[in-house]
Amino acid sequence: MNASPLQPAQTQDAPTNTLYGGVTNRRVTVRDLAKAKRNGERWAMLTAYDALTAGVFDEAGIPVLLVGDSAGNCHLGYETTVPVTMDQMVMMSAAVVRGTQRSLIVADLPFGSYQESPAQAMHNAARLMKEAGVHAVKLEGGERSARTIELLVEAGIPVMAHIGLTPQSVHAYGGYPVQGRGDEAAHQLLRDAKAVQQAGAFSVVLEAVPAELATEVTAHSAIPTVGIGGGPGTDAQVLVWTDFAGMTAGRVPKFVKQYANLRQTLAQAAGEFAADVREGTFPGPEHSFQ
Repeated sequence: MNASPLQPAQTQDAPTNTLYGGVTNRRVTVRDLAKAKRNGERWAMLTAYDALTAGVFDEAGIPVLLVGDSAGNCHLGYETTVPVTMDQMVMMSAAVVRGTQRSLIVADLPFGSYQESPAQAMHNAARLMKEAGVHAVKLEGGERSARTIELLVEAGIPVMAHIGLTPQSVHAYGGYPVQGRGDEAAHQLLRDAKAVQQAGAFSVVLEAVPAELATEVTAHSAIPTVGIGGGPGTDAQVLVWTDFAGMTAGRVPKFVKQYANLRQTLAQAAGEFAADVREGTFPGPEHSFQ
């Protein structure tokens, strides 16, 4: 790709460990992420939807947790993220905040909660900040969402943008196709990246885009890029936790690496429990009160 509309990012600081070693007694902040970008420090983000799981990831040192509307697919039984409501997002986000001490918590604005107007977005983002206690919000769209991002940032709400494949538009796409292929689509992605940066977003998710294009956006972006299906050249990487931990049934997206097989582990444990109950070996004396 040539003739990028983004200006090259400035990287001056020597590499240090800001997120995984430098912040231990407080929450990670958007300023820490900006410093990590300047230092060339990569970082991981995972989704979380409840206090228990979020606490595990917080203790593991994951610096940023996303309360994603992906809960619709992996926790609430929906086929897409579209049905997820603001009330559901507030409930899950509050639980994640309560379950953590160090991670920066970002919450998705669900479909229909910000597209009507910047004022609608302001109202619902304020709910997530005030009622749930999150530290930032995420919304989908590049140029089309720039004015909304600008309003939220002006009001003091940190915004993570999301461009490339935007899952809330699944019905418009007719599925989940890779975005940014071909010159016209690639230039649109570059324009989207420039628009959200200029609007004041502190970071931008690049989903399902060619690796070379994601690397170019990252090289010319002053804010951290977070890849999910964007190859290795982004500043950070995010995965849905049920995908990366092997809880998801059936096929997972090409960009997912499974680091565990919790579905098999839990199924085995449940089967062993049921067998013990049938055979009368649980509860034993050590599990009974005298």
